[in-house]
Amino acid sequence: MKKVGFFHSIHFKFVLVYVLLIMIAMQIIGVYFIRELESSLKTNFIDSMSKRVSLLVYNIGQEMSTKEYEDEGVSGTEIDSIINDFAETGEVNEVRVIDETQTVIATSKADKDIVDKKTKEALVQRALVFGNPLIGDKLRLDNDNQRVIEMAFPINSESTNSESNGGAVYIVASMEEVYSQMKIINKIFATGTGLSLFITAALGIFLARTITRPMTDMRKQAIELANGNYSRKVKVYGEDEIGQLAYTFNYLTEKLEDAQATTEGERKKLASVIAHMTDGVIATNRTGKVILINNPALEMLNVSRGTIKDIHITELLGLEDHNGFESMLDEQESLIIETDTKERSYILRASFSAIQKESGAIDGVIVVLYDITEQEKIEQERREFVANVSHELRTPLTTMRSYLEALADGAWKDEEIAPQFLSVTQTETERMIRLVNDLLQLSKLDRTDYRLNKDLVNFSDFFNKIIDRFEMTKAQHVDFVRKIPNEALFVDIDTDKITQVLDNIISNALKYSPEGGQITFSIDVLPTELQIYIRDQGVGIPKGSENKIFDRFYRVDKARSRKLGGTGLGLAIAKEMVYAHGGDIWAKSKEGHGTTVYFTLPYNPEQEDEWE
Repeated sequence: MKKVGFFHSIHFKFVLVYVLLIMIAMQIIGVYFIRELESSLKTNFIDSMSKRVSLLVYNIGQEMSTKEYEDEGVSGTEIDSIINDFAETGEVNEVRVIDETQTVIATSKADKDIVDKKTKEALVQRALVFGNPLIGDKLRLDNDNQRVIEMAFPINSESTNSESNGGAVYIVASMEEVYSQMKIINKIFATGTGLSLFITAALGIFLARTITRPMTDMRKQAIELANGNYSRKVKVYGEDEIGQLAYTFNYLTEKLEDAQATTEGERKKLASVIAHMTDGVIATNRTGKVILINNPALEMLNVSRGTIKDIHITELLGLEDHNGFESMLDEQESLIIETDTKERSYILRASFSAIQKESGAIDGVIVVLYDITEQEKIEQERREFVANVSHELRTPLTTMRSYLEALADGAWKDEEIAPQFLSVTQTETERMIRLVNDLLQLSKLDRTDYRLNKDLVNFSDFFNKIIDRFEMTKAQHVDFVRKIPNEALFVDIDTDKITQVLDNIISNALKYSPEGGQITFSIDVLPTELQIYIRDQGVGIPKGSENKIFDRFYRVDKARSRKLGGTGLGLAIAKEMVYAHGGDIWAKSKEGHGTTVYFTLPYNPEQEDEWE
């Protein structure tokens, strides 16, 4: 997470806003204070000056009322002395005395050029007209760039003991002292403001830390939560709103930890279920890219995890030319997919289920692959079995029907033909009976509750007796070669069933052995089983068909097999019986050089010792 810069932090913003607020408040207070102070100082200055000028006016009026004023000018000297004494105070720049004719009769300035001249000051003229003291509305700057205020006070009858105004006193007073005081006060105020701002900033930093420190701690906690660390807790600094927020944050952490633990547990359960499912499971995102696949699906599709990164589901299933991703979302029925691996071929049924959000938007697809190879194989075998049974039954029935129709049409009267037709009919009937009996026997062997009546038998003697029976009844000239051990080999078998196994195998060997051929019988003693084989020198079996001869109704040469009278179920029955004994059966052959049929039976030498 990007680190927050100092000038972008809430700490800096809080202190800045706090200081600016204090600053604005101080400025407002300062403006109001300075304005009121200036007004108060000016008012006090004017009031004080007015009182002093009033006394001055009275003194000048007294002088102007003497008899010698107009004749001798002595009083004029006294007036000069009075105004000079008054002007010696620091605030007064100039004092003028004007008579009732608006003529300057005295001035405190050293330059007396304006004496005996008419005054041009409008303030004086108004004071003489209205008879009231007047003070200038605005300050002005004198020649020394000092702020001064003008004042005009009439010398009225009370001062001169006459009925008319005796003139006026014009005063120019300096306000620099007042503004000097204000400057000092402003300086003090500014210093106090700066000190206040410094203290305010320090307090603002402290207060900001009380807010930002818990928030920084919460930020760190949020980062730890994002990283999966739920052990860390936010420190609670108080019982205020931020403290309550810290308590809530810690509560949220506990709830998130519980929720994460629950989610992780469910995720592991789901992952375990998906991983151990025998069916293949594939999940995609909303664009159809594969995001999850379990091991059975990898095995069925013959791919590795490294090759499915960013692969599209249609490409993985080989459906680019058949169905697009959008059609999968609308797919109502499952699809049949055929794949091949080095070990075997698969026939798969793919079912599709859309992953939808709460809003209804499609977020991906779940594909479940079912291995239906065995089901399809069984179904194919069932169809072939029904077809074969139908064919095997239809052939003798058709033959019988033809001969019976001929007999019904009068052939029974022919003493030569009738016995032949009846003989064929009997033969086909017996053939159907054998077929039905074989089917019933296979049906019994297919039942799970099928039981064998086992006895401990010396297999060497047992095998020799069966060979003796075939050797006595064989119709064709075939030599029997025996490679059977002389010692007793005791095995626990159902003699009827193993007799039928040997009968079926030996019968086939005799059927396909040529005149003058040889059939070899042998027993090999292995550590845990007996391996029995019967080898003929017949036409053999084409390459790739060795294991198919044990399938029901399978014939290498169908025309020849039916001619020889077989049902196509003998070796299938032999296989089921050998399997029921816990053994195995197979064949090896080379076309044109005969066939060898092997089968095994469990053998335990300890049983032989116990028997002896």
